[in-house]
Amino acid sequence: DETRDWGPPFKDGEAAYFMGVNRNKQSISLDISKVKGRELLYKILEDIDVIVENFKPGTMEKWGIGFKELNKLFPRLIHCRVSGFGSDGPLGGLPGYDALLQAMCGWFSVNGEPESEGVRMGIPLIDLGTGLLASNAILASLLEREKSGKGQFVEVTLFDTGIALQHPHAANWFVSNKKPERVGNAHTNIAPYDSFPTNTIPIYMSVGNDKQFEILCRTLGKPDLAKNKKYINNAQRVLNKPELRKELIKLLSNKSGEYISNELLVSGVPAGPILDIEGILNHEHTLNRKMVINKDQYTGLGIPIKFERTPGTVRKKPPTFAEDTQKIFKEIGMSQKEIDMLIENEILYT
Repeated sequence: DETRDWGPPFKDGEAAYFMGVNRNKQSISLDISKVKGRELLYKILEDIDVIVENFKPGTMEKWGIGFKELNKLFPRLIHCRVSGFGSDGPLGGLPGYDALLQAMCGWFSVNGEPESEGVRMGIPLIDLGTGLLASNAILASLLEREKSGKGQFVEVTLFDTGIALQHPHAANWFVSNKKPERVGNAHTNIAPYDSFPTNTIPIYMSVGNDKQFEILCRTLGKPDLAKNKKYINNAQRVLNKPELRKELIKLLSNKSGEYISNELLVSGVPAGPILDIEGILNHEHTLNRKMVINKDQYTGLGIPIKFERTPGTVRKKPPTFAEDTQKIFKEIGMSQKEIDMLIENEILYT
């Protein structure tokens, strides 16, 4: 549970890093390396659909509770393992963190300014992507179980995710066999698709097709630019990207970033101001979409998936360490005397 210590900042002794991703959870502490601890785990698993673990591959097997052993007792159980490199191959079983995998999987080579050595993404996207792939894998396994009646083992790794998210760079390399270059805020395959200075704040424009480029040129007061042979389609705009960028910077130099980006967006050209974290979390659209929530003195991000019939809710703020141990084990039929004995014998912790 090491992310509880990943700070500052802290609130009431808990790291903001931990609090950002652990609401709606209950926390218990159970020593499953001991026989009695495993017996209690089996008791919990009697009514469980999915178990997710991210021990080093081989750890659960060492304790006698790997998928094969659990599958005999709970044949409908979905067992999802998340690890750094997986359980096989030259790096199988070795530890990994997001930044390391960004470096190894080529992310540094495509992120940063052209003259830089490459930099880590400021968001742990391999961690987050692996979690999203794991949730997809679990849901797919549950759907398959409806047909077969059987559980299964599914493995998701940071390494595989780091490679799977290398788009479009991997696709480009497969076709051209040319290593991608760092292009800063620009796009390798599309133009204009970059950040631009204005008379006030910088903006970002994502012009994905010729129609949008025509609207952009017209809105900036130079419609003939869209008819220039050097910019007539995306392929030509990519080939002539530096020259096009100079043209657009000149046209934007006397424009208000807030005004022109909104005008472009309303006209059908994806564009917007470049905001910092304070700016986006206080943005009127963020608040309208309920992407910031408050619950029991906890403030966090909202729920990005909007179900029409069964909307998600934040029901419980992130738990303190093992705060639900007594409650959970009472729910599975244990007496206070039994719980106290297990705590004394360091099987349970509170």
